[in-house]
Amino acid sequence: MQQPATPSRRQALATGLFGVTAALTASATLSSPANADTGAAGWSAAGSGTDRARARARALVRRMSLEDKVGQLFVVEVYGQAADTVSAGNRTLYGVDTPAEVIAKYRPGGVIYFDARRGPDNVRDPLQTARLSNGLQRAAGRAGARVPLLVSIDQEGGSVVYRLTDPATLLPGNMALAAGRSTADTRRSAEIIGLELAAMGVNQNYAPVADVNVNPENPVIGVRSFGSDPALCASLVDASVSGYHRGRVASAAKHFPGHGDTDTDSHTGLPRIDHTREELESIDLPPFRAAIARGVDTIMTAHIVVPALDPSGVPATMSRPIVTGLLREELGFEGLIVTDALDMQGASGQFPPDVAPVQALRAGCDQLVLAPRLDTAYGAVLEAVRSGEIPVSRLDASVERILAHKLRRDLFRHPYVDEQRAVRTVGAEHHRTDAQAITDRTVTLVRNEGSLLPLSSGARSVLVTGWGVGTTRSLADAVAERPGQSATVLETGAIPSSGRITEAAGAAAGHGLVIVSVNAAAAGSEKGAAQARLVQALMDTGTPVVAVAVRNPYDIRRFPGVPAYLATYSYGAPSLRAAVRTVYGDLSPAGRLPVAVPNLDSTGTLYPFGHGLAY
Repeated sequence: MQQPATPSRRQALATGLFGVTAALTASATLSSPANADTGAAGWSAAGSGTDRARARARALVRRMSLEDKVGQLFVVEVYGQAADTVSAGNRTLYGVDTPAEVIAKYRPGGVIYFDARRGPDNVRDPLQTARLSNGLQRAAGRAGARVPLLVSIDQEGGSVVYRLTDPATLLPGNMALAAGRSTADTRRSAEIIGLELAAMGVNQNYAPVADVNVNPENPVIGVRSFGSDPALCASLVDASVSGYHRGRVASAAKHFPGHGDTDTDSHTGLPRIDHTREELESIDLPPFRAAIARGVDTIMTAHIVVPALDPSGVPATMSRPIVTGLLREELGFEGLIVTDALDMQGASGQFPPDVAPVQALRAGCDQLVLAPRLDTAYGAVLEAVRSGEIPVSRLDASVERILAHKLRRDLFRHPYVDEQRAVRTVGAEHHRTDAQAITDRTVTLVRNEGSLLPLSSGARSVLVTGWGVGTTRSLADAVAERPGQSATVLETGAIPSSGRITEAAGAAAGHGLVIVSVNAAAAGSEKGAAQARLVQALMDTGTPVVAVAVRNPYDIRRFPGVPAYLATYSYGAPSLRAAVRTVYGDLSPAGRLPVAVPNLDSTGTLYPFGHGLAY
């Protein structure tokens, strides 16, 4: 199997290419961390300076080796908190010990950060993350063609897909923002995320989600979407892309051509979207068209089968009619096309490690994210080009787009960040203040039988129960901080047992109010049936019950008679604080449902799109 170039080969390649890079960018070497800044003055949205950047990129590509060009296609994960951290994860995946050695071996076009939940543990705090980014860029500056990295992350906002936690500012997720119906709030939310990422050296955020969630059973999108209305989604995708650009980070609309109408998770299976071409045009494509019109930098493909666009049965990521025919040629998108993670079952289940990256590149994708067995994947692409299966011109077109993207981001001149600035920027007080104000405008009061809410004044004991150890604790703390209020916590889990339900009902009888946190999505295939039995048992005690849906707003389908029902779309601390303030009347609920809530058997509508009560 063909392996990446040896160190001596890399040194020889570097001599010529970076001289050209220096001439094109008016910089003899990559900027030193001592002189680091964010490069904001040179930052431009996709489409701005495109012709000039592509011409410069073309000149660079002519000086690159085949090995270096193939490396630019890959976006890899690395294990550890610093460029020189020795980790068994790097040894297992790549046969080397440190993140810097991964960069030296493959010269990838990008890296993607993960937190400890997946394993890489890259983002513990702002100073550490900024130092990691600088260390990886320094490694890229010494390796092969000395091309700076795209440093990427999935930081969507909300409490479903995120990598950064405290002290980073927690912004509402997409469906919460859609409930607020404010393009200004959506733009500011993305801007804050962008500013904090950019401060830590993360220059590519894989957001916003542009999928239109028209299927309440969707297990993987849900609140990550701006809702079920294509026009609302398009408007807020537009605002989000604009906000990320204001925050000086590249944006990525995902998951093309639309992952919103499926009940299969592409991480574990291969979803099929049976929309007609007309339905795709009216439902799925408007947000992507809006993103392209706004100058989105990147579009990420989906591992979904869409027979109306490609009857062959291959996932969209591997489909030339979808990637090149529809996205590149028909919609006119000129930016980067990246795959969703190729280690997901939707890709890897049908295409082995030596086939998936070749097929995605042939389809028209530019960057290959998280290709499993990287030695195999890299070697397969290299051999496909050498054999003529993939023309060199096809490879060069993708590499030109990747380098043009980096030139527009001004990464050749400004690859490093000021590490102390990261500490000052991430979680800044004005960011947190804005985030709470935005969140306050998203809470949706769906049901309020007998005007139970807002609560009357007076002392009260409150039982806080239901899903989530941290969620119930946070709700209880917010209640207990109020004058005359006491709170008891009894967390019951995602699938509460009959014994736990009996215990909670017994506790409810001794309190003046019950607040129950519900999250059916956390129950997986059980779909929240046990949580619904808990809510009903609490209602049967006669104690007033307020249910707070902390993820999908659809959960009320299983207990439509609950006296009061709030949707927060998130279990982040700002959302839980806003929920308690709404319960007590400090906030008048302003959110409106960004989806319709069907009844349990989906034969009718329980609450229509746009529904929302106020005080």
